[in-house]
Amino acid sequence: MTAASHRSRLRLIVIQTLVFSLLATLGARLYYLQVISGEEYQGQAASQSVREIVVQPQRGLIVDAMGRPLVTNRLTWVVSMDRTLVGRMSEADRTELLARTARAIGVKVPRIRAKLLLCGDEGSVAGECWNGSPYQPVPIAQDVKETAALRILEQPEDFPGVVVDRQSVRQYPSPYGINAAHLLGYLSPITKEELEDAEDDGDSSVNGASVVGRAGVEKEYDEFLRGQPGYQQVAVDSKGRVRQDVSDLAAQPGDTLVTSIDANVQSVVEEQLAKMIQTQRNTLDPVTDRKFEADSGAAVVLEARTGRIVAMASQPTYDPSVWVGGITDKQLARLYSEAAGTPLLSRAFQGQFAPGSTWKPFMTVGALTHGYSPDTILPCSSAVQIGNRAFHNHESSAYGPITFARALEVSCNTFFFQVGMHFWQTLGSDPDDVNAKDPLVSQAEKFGFGERTGVDLPGEASGRVADRKWKKAYYESMKDYYCGIADKPQDAKTSDFVYKFAREFCIEGWKYKITDSANFAIGQGDTIVTPLQLARAYAALSNGGTLWEPRVGKAVVSPDGKVIREIAPKKERQLKIPKKVLRYLDEALQGVASRGTMAWKLGGFPLDKVTIRAKTGSAEVYGKQSTGWVASYTKDYVVVMMISQAGTGSGATGEGVRAIWEALYGVDGDQVREGRAAIPGVTQPATLPTFGDDGSILPPARKEQ
Repeated sequence: MTAASHRSRLRLIVIQTLVFSLLATLGARLYYLQVISGEEYQGQAASQSVREIVVQPQRGLIVDAMGRPLVTNRLTWVVSMDRTLVGRMSEADRTELLARTARAIGVKVPRIRAKLLLCGDEGSVAGECWNGSPYQPVPIAQDVKETAALRILEQPEDFPGVVVDRQSVRQYPSPYGINAAHLLGYLSPITKEELEDAEDDGDSSVNGASVVGRAGVEKEYDEFLRGQPGYQQVAVDSKGRVRQDVSDLAAQPGDTLVTSIDANVQSVVEEQLAKMIQTQRNTLDPVTDRKFEADSGAAVVLEARTGRIVAMASQPTYDPSVWVGGITDKQLARLYSEAAGTPLLSRAFQGQFAPGSTWKPFMTVGALTHGYSPDTILPCSSAVQIGNRAFHNHESSAYGPITFARALEVSCNTFFFQVGMHFWQTLGSDPDDVNAKDPLVSQAEKFGFGERTGVDLPGEASGRVADRKWKKAYYESMKDYYCGIADKPQDAKTSDFVYKFAREFCIEGWKYKITDSANFAIGQGDTIVTPLQLARAYAALSNGGTLWEPRVGKAVVSPDGKVIREIAPKKERQLKIPKKVLRYLDEALQGVASRGTMAWKLGGFPLDKVTIRAKTGSAEVYGKQSTGWVASYTKDYVVVMMISQAGTGSGATGEGVRAIWEALYGVDGDQVREGRAAIPGVTQPATLPTFGDDGSILPPARKEQ
């Protein structure tokens, strides 16, 4: 062996020795880290897994004008699952965990899986999928029984990644047994689109686990009620168990909304509306000799001087608590079901109905400010011939030559037919002229009909003033449909009436005829209003011509009891109506209550102490029974009630309206006892409820007797 070969071999041995030494050193170090110090380093690694948990704020309260709680919160057990930990499990372990959890809380496994899916993932279902952070525990069940919640808490080894805590949800104390569902509204989980919009706007008050207002004041004042979420950072181990708190930012509770609603009055209004509907359902319709359908109704009480809503009810209604904890498909279908009467629709501000004779006071203002006078006398015949058709009074009654005041008292249709026909003949006898002037139409629009009132409730309907322009626009939108019927031979599915109407509509459906003006003057035809629109228009008659935007909200109060925003009534416009016209109309409507069409329902009522002005109305609807109305007011309040398919106005609602007035003023027989008035002091308090330093509502001070 040469010297060179020996050196090469020696060098190789040295290198091998070094390599083995390094491997031995690394092995020893690895043994030390994994075996000797493994537990210590595992703990350190686990401590580095920090997660941020959103802490939902307690939503603000909703109270009535006296401080009575209408919507509060209650604590409920909520079970959530850690998606991250569950995702790391084997399919067998995950299946076993879901099954065990499902048995414990009484929720089916497929529903849990649906809730654990992130919105946008394949198979996710809107309303069930998770909108929040994928690293935050996902709520899978609410209102869990305490025994089930405690079982999970006491046996965490059987429920890895399952979190149990208590959260607040909405509760409805129902003072005086009120419902008020359409006023209060409801909540539901935030959608993905809403969350993205909020993030784009920099709004940190919502997150993936937020619920937001969907209707009523819950939606209108959501930004105040929702509060500000808190954030808790916690360190967790590999099994998702919390090891320690890292940091904590407390949630800020939402503000309290003080409303103008009086729960006592609301209870009377709801009770009387339901009672009148039930009464009419057991009453025979003399026209059809069958019981009235009385399928829906509404009632409104306004402060005449401010437009504040004191009470507002609608039938059919629903239980607002049905939304708490998630609504079922069956429950949701019922709320939208026509067979159930579409309970989700508020007839008070979303329902639209022909006003019938409650329209006549506004037509009187239009006439008396455009050529007619209080001394005008027109014949109230049993019928008026217009073209080839006779237009009748109710029950074909005739009263001879009468004034506007008497025409309002007896609700004479033929009197007002003549007024409408007069303006058509003198100002717009060309049925094709869509720009012809009509003082009656103009006056209706000045009183706010055909537009939203601006009430602080979402989803308000605008109603409709069926003038010449509307009729032309309607023809353009529907001509293809009706001409399509008229251009074909009549088939078995098309009634004689529909076929005849389609042919006439196709030929001249845009023309505004004298019959249209006649019908407009008595609140019939295609004009429709909401009960709230009618109530605020009557408030303008009461208060001297001020048209207010109705308000439910009165103030926003912080959790510590400080008033941070007062919601003042908003004046929309001042109507230029001569005082003598308003006085004349005021006296005429007093006559309706004392000796006219409402008098038979107010017998024995102390009208000398509580002066009620009223107007009744019965609106005919093709194919249905009449809609019954009563609109009434004093200098303090306006009370309007209507029931669809219930017959005459006073017959359908008169007793209910009387009962509301009795409650408002404390009427007992023929006496007024202020101590029995639903609202202390007769009228709404101008001040807000008294709040304690902690934001609680203090009871009102008792007056000394």
